[in-house]
Amino acid sequence: MEPLPASFFNRPTVSVARDLLGARLVHEAPTGTRLVGRIVETEAYTEDDPACHASHLSRDPETGEVVGQGRGQDLFAAPGTAYVYLIYGVHWLLNVVTEPEGTAGAVLVRAVEPEEGLQDMRAERGVDRRVDLTNGPGKLAEAFGIDGEFHQTRLTARPLFFADEDSVDDEQVARSSRIGISKGVERSWRWYVAANRFVSPASPSG
Repeated sequence: MEPLPASFFNRPTVSVARDLLGARLVHEAPTGTRLVGRIVETEAYTEDDPACHASHLSRDPETGEVVGQGRGQDLFAAPGTAYVYLIYGVHWLLNVVTEPEGTAGAVLVRAVEPEEGLQDMRAERGVDRRVDLTNGPGKLAEAFGIDGEFHQTRLTARPLFFADEDSVDDEQVARSSRIGISKGVERSWRWYVAANRFVSPASPSG
């Protein structure tokens, strides 16, 4: 499997979120095991979105520099950069930066269908059922051994990357509002493979 190029992510965030369905998340772990999962659920976030970490930031019209503080500054990075953060002090979440550098955007990988390295995933998660390994963003990060060390790394090169295997036909794709947010709930920016049992069970915020 070869990594997707940066050009794939250098596009509108909503397009990347839709097109990542069916792609593979791959982690070539230090143990020598390759962990692979087919992406079945994503969410999009952009700088004009109140649910985005960069929504409170702006750019100086003369210098182009980002004005403001906080982790959202890292969403202005080059497309294909990892944006990994901790939520509730417990769960790491994997996002990939989108849009041209200097414009904030990211796609959250919410769920994958595990395909390779299941034994290692079970050891990381402490659960046995395949369906429970990666059906949520915190679960998949734990299963794949993803933590803050991957923040700001390039997801267009090994060891952690996305690979394009097969696309998902439009008739198999469903949309909804995003999960776990209180702002921007009117935006149908969650994409998932309909009827796939590995999609996260949580209810959309809308």
